[in-house]
Amino acid sequence: MTAESPELPLAAAFPDADRAQWQRLVEGVLRKSGVAEATGAAAEDTLATDLQDGIRVRPLYTAEDGTAAPGHPGFPPFVRAGRPEGTTVAGWDVRQRHVHTDPRRANESVLADLENGVTSVWLTVGDGGVPVAGLEQALQGVYLDLAAVVLDAGADFAAAAEELLRLYTASGAPVREAAGCLGADPLGLLARTGDDAKLRVQLESAARMAARCSAEAPGVRALAVDALAYHEAGGSAAEELGTSLATGVAYLRQLTDSGLGIDDACRQLEFRYAATADQFLTIAKLRAARRLWARVAEVCGASPAASAQRQHAVTSTVMMTRRDPWVNMLRTTVAGLSAGVGGADAVTVLPFDAALGLPDAFARRIARNTQSVLLEESHLSKVIDPAGGSWYVESLTDELARAAWAWFQEIEGAGGQAAALRSGMIAGRLAETWERRTEDLAHRREPITGVSEFPHLAEPPVNREPAPAPIGGGLPRVRRDDTFERLRSRSDAHLAASGARPKVFLAALGPVATHTARVAFAANLFQAGGIETVAEPAPVDAESVAEAFARSGARIACLCAGDAVYGEQGAAVAAALKSAGALRVHLAGKPRGQRDELVAAGVDSFVFTGCDAVEVLSSALDVMEVA
Repeated sequence: MTAESPELPLAAAFPDADRAQWQRLVEGVLRKSGVAEATGAAAEDTLATDLQDGIRVRPLYTAEDGTAAPGHPGFPPFVRAGRPEGTTVAGWDVRQRHVHTDPRRANESVLADLENGVTSVWLTVGDGGVPVAGLEQALQGVYLDLAAVVLDAGADFAAAAEELLRLYTASGAPVREAAGCLGADPLGLLARTGDDAKLRVQLESAARMAARCSAEAPGVRALAVDALAYHEAGGSAAEELGTSLATGVAYLRQLTDSGLGIDDACRQLEFRYAATADQFLTIAKLRAARRLWARVAEVCGASPAASAQRQHAVTSTVMMTRRDPWVNMLRTTVAGLSAGVGGADAVTVLPFDAALGLPDAFARRIARNTQSVLLEESHLSKVIDPAGGSWYVESLTDELARAAWAWFQEIEGAGGQAAALRSGMIAGRLAETWERRTEDLAHRREPITGVSEFPHLAEPPVNREPAPAPIGGGLPRVRRDDTFERLRSRSDAHLAASGARPKVFLAALGPVATHTARVAFAANLFQAGGIETVAEPAPVDAESVAEAFARSGARIACLCAGDAVYGEQGAAVAAALKSAGALRVHLAGKPRGQRDELVAAGVDSFVFTGCDAVEVLSSALDVMEVA
């Protein structure tokens, strides 16, 4: 490419393609597939995907979809990076979380992490973590002038902060060179517990801590704006961002009212966000967060140098599964990659078994090595804002920022973050969002690999030592696998009581080519509920199905065939199954023109792509448990 010829030389011999031409190609594919007869923009819209927050992802982005210039790395609005060099000099901060209540065991895991690639420690202290008095033992052997320490102390944040600052002084290292975060987050604590009896006192205490850090240890931030509480309650990306802005603004008000200058107040905040396996949404969320906070800081009168948001990204607990937890390694890898590409200053990759209890040494090693591979072998930190310039990423960043800003304005209009939490406004909004997402999960429009898709019933359970119970009483903590986990637990109880899992007989009819796809679909569906599938090696018919059903030991059945075969044999086979004692007969698919005849013959329900899988599986288990 040259200044005179901006086109790629190899493409110069070909005519330019335009959007209309691409749309015509889409029209042809849609017609051939029988999906739609749409044309032009309507054809393109057929391929669009709706996300949460009213965002619609289109199948094609071009320069026509460009947004306002995102600026330069390290300069407002900081979309591209919070620092001019991004993470290219030393990479991002590899931060690991520790939740042991025993200071000795916490110290062992802390030292193991720091000796093997981790650069900072995130330590739970007080309720659900090491006692404040045990903080010294937990950090024994840690060079506090080299490794940053981040506290998560809940209501004990003031005492924990005092103890950590004492340890800094006792270590002999210059306190002004210390780095980390004391983790004071009174509004986050209100969200987690629902208790605001001491909120005013806690805010004042946090402000005093911030003033002390600003004067004595400028590398230590006093307050954490932890948006994980809202993500873990089922909130969307924009809701997570909006609540973080409202929390940050409330803290700025408190700090400046207490006498701290706006620049110093901004430098006392560290923001924490969830990173999910939706890589583009995570990248856009972190970029949008920096843009939004830069706008808030600008309006508050902060200088550009103090307006950059300090970000800590943590792989989502909502996406982690308890069944087939090995798949969590893949989820956290994608999430960690997304956090790095999105420009997070610090990244925590949770161990794959974190949803099961206290992670073991192997899980911790895989978690930290995930980041080592991303940094040292994939060289992700060597490029500033690698997603920047992508018309899709820039557009998604812009749409997400606008949706988050609208939610932030709603919270401010309701009196601010504390008032919105007290009134239940935030809880209600998050509950509505989670209800819609739960519907998508139940219908498997949002698949969960290893749980709602491709479950492995024969895999031995992974057992871990129970982890300390997290603080609660406020916003709920949800997981994507919640409803399917309840179904699988019912199956486990059946196995424990009877020695076998509940079973469904798959009655495959007609030639293999016509029933294979629906047999695979039905097996995947029923196994997601912990229901074992049994099928004959050869197809069955009305004469042989009763004997095959009796051999299976199942109490319910599911017909699997092509629509034409259903028309020829479906009714007779369904009737034979009912005569053989089948408590319920399902049919895989949505046969046209045969529904009434099949229902009359004994088909109780039709299962198909997009059906309510949770309702189907729950009712099937109900029938077998009663039997």
